[in-house]
Amino acid sequence: MKAMIAWWDLTDSQQTAGTLRDFIRKESEHWTGIPGLLLKIWLSDPPTGRWGALLLWESEDAARAAVLPRSPAELIGHPVDFRAWFDVEATAEGVHSLRSLGGLGPALDGLVPVEFEEFAGK
Repeated sequence: MKAMIAWWDLTDSQQTAGTLRDFIRKESEHWTGIPGLLLKIWLSDPPTGRWGALLLWESEDAARAAVLPRSPAELIGHPVDFRAWFDVEATAEGVHSLRSLGGLGPALDGLVPVEFEEFAGK
């Protein structure tokens, strides 16, 4: 498995994590069903102005072969600032009451269970 993390620095952009939620709402459905993509997580860190994603792929070949939906770079105003690929050494499956990891987070109006908010220190 391969993991890729990428982010933009939004400091000089007219976009914010909040305004990019509209982009996620419109584009998230296009990420469902991409062969070889196990999981995509959109990330934000408003205090530092970073916004991006973590993608988990079955393999490097699957990632290279994937036809991806449009990039937010046009909205943000510049290409991605940071992108790195990692080998996945191991995974662990947690115990939770969620039916699926899809559709969670404020951008998709998915509720995060209270115990996760507490864990995150909110």
